[in-house]
Amino acid sequence: MPATGAGTPPTGIAVHRLTVLYDAQCPLCVHVRHWLRGQRQIVPLDLVPAGSKEARRRFPDLDHAGTLEEITAVGDRGQVYRGTAAWIVCLWALAEHRPKAHWLTTPAGRPLARATVLAAAKYRSVTAAPCGPDRACAVPAPEPAG
Repeated sequence: MPATGAGTPPTGIAVHRLTVLYDAQCPLCVHVRHWLRGQRQIVPLDLVPAGSKEARRRFPDLDHAGTLEEITAVGDRGQVYRGTAAWIVCLWALAEHRPKAHWLTTPAGRPLARATVLAAAKYRSVTAAPCGPDRACAVPAPEPAG
């Protein structure tokens, strides 16, 4: 699957659904997963643990080792967003955050988007437990309501 470099879907390619592959062993990633689930979505988000059997079933041609290294979002037409672009396209899918996503793709916003993703990656590197021997991550339990 080709990776797209933009933070929002390319012109002329409609995105009707996104699958977000996240590190299920990372407390920050799991927190963001729950946050995304609680947001009003313009474009529906399927949240799937990176490297899981489900991720491999849905995307057999995807570099699954790479999805364990950085957030990856896959559009319903095969668009692949990684790292900063994946985070921006996730925000783009949310009703309350679409304007911010557009701003983050501008020359003024790109450095902030990149710094945010780098900070999250650093936090993840010191807090995430490694995935299982087959690099498959388990699905986390839902956070308690409250």
